[in-house]
Amino acid sequence: MKLTDAEKAMLAGDAGKVRQKAMELLVRYGEAVGAEKLVATNNVCGEWTAIWPLVCEFGLDGPETLALPAVRLLACQLATSLDSEYWQLQGATQAQYEAHADREVLNVSAGIQRLCTCAPYLASNVPVKGEHCAWAGSAAAVYINSVLGARTNRESDKSTLAAMLAGRIPCWGLHLPEKRLGTHLVNVVCAVESALDWGLLGFYTAQLVAAGIPVFNGIRQSPNLVRLKHLSAAASLSDGIGLFHIPGITAEVCSLDDAFGGGEPLDVLRFGRVERMLAYDMLNAGAEDSNVDLVILGCPHCALEELGEICRLLAGKKISSNAGLWIFTPRAVKSMADHNGYTCIISGAGGVLMSDTCPVQGRFMPRSAKVAATNSAKQAKCLSGVGDVQCWFGSTADCIAAAVTGYWRGGLNPVVK
Repeated sequence: MKLTDAEKAMLAGDAGKVRQKAMELLVRYGEAVGAEKLVATNNVCGEWTAIWPLVCEFGLDGPETLALPAVRLLACQLATSLDSEYWQLQGATQAQYEAHADREVLNVSAGIQRLCTCAPYLASNVPVKGEHCAWAGSAAAVYINSVLGARTNRESDKSTLAAMLAGRIPCWGLHLPEKRLGTHLVNVVCAVESALDWGLLGFYTAQLVAAGIPVFNGIRQSPNLVRLKHLSAAASLSDGIGLFHIPGITAEVCSLDDAFGGGEPLDVLRFGRVERMLAYDMLNAGAEDSNVDLVILGCPHCALEELGEICRLLAGKKISSNAGLWIFTPRAVKSMADHNGYTCIISGAGGVLMSDTCPVQGRFMPRSAKVAATNSAKQAKCLSGVGDVQCWFGSTADCIAAAVTGYWRGGLNPVVK
């Protein structure tokens, strides 16, 4: 790899042993993926509270423990393993809570921002078009690449830790303009309007595009942040999707010709009424029992707009004694929800508004919960790995109705062709 003089000095240990180890990891990483150089980054997001307690352990040639030095760039904590307010409800022990709190204090003292969310763009970290970032968190990486036009690969905890310390990341993959061209054309031939529809579109695409950059053609109505959030999260279920384009809507392309760089797609897919229903059936294939124990909303974390919708649906209602309602949002958005009265409405109905984590990230569920419901395609897919839980997928209205009645009666509404 070609290194600058400053990078060579860091690699030689001039900036201390920790940053030297970070550079060693980044160089090995870059060589492994064929990167010609490193690129400077000032925006890093990782999951260090859960992974890096008191120290950083790079473990390159063997385990070595090094103290964490001060961070010199924007480094943001992604979602963590528990909510510091509702940790008991989530099933954590006193020892787990205290260790978690200690780690957070240490990270803050090093200069890491405690955004504690899987959607940092909801909590002040909104990178701009062309900005080189190093983000872990698959759904968040897809969102900033696609919607905002920032540049990041889907990084690991170790690579983001090294990037945080060195201010560099290998320049390969989605950092390169030529690697951001579309590969698959997805002709959308039915109206895609609700957040549920956008989640179904992303999920269906993720089943067919193992690796590539889908380009969605035929979108009739510009989606808002919430819909694009659900599309990004569902598309991220394919490990090989880090970016999508919607010509004229997302940041980088105005036309199909722009999206494919004047070339032809590798494959042409279709998303219509049949495919929409197929995706819905696939997401609900593992659910049989209509008695719902727990409704989970907020994957990725809820925006303020979503909390407002939830509160309108909850108005004058109470959660069933046979069910629970857990809603997840960033700390910053929860503060706004408090001021807007949303937290009181949710708690008054018998629900709980949490932050910092979610059942997938924290790997927790109530022991009594056997049947869950969610409005997130990603959550529905991932919950299958959290205990022996059946999960229903549907609209936010379907989910609130299930929380109030204790029963799942959701279904897929017809759409215009």
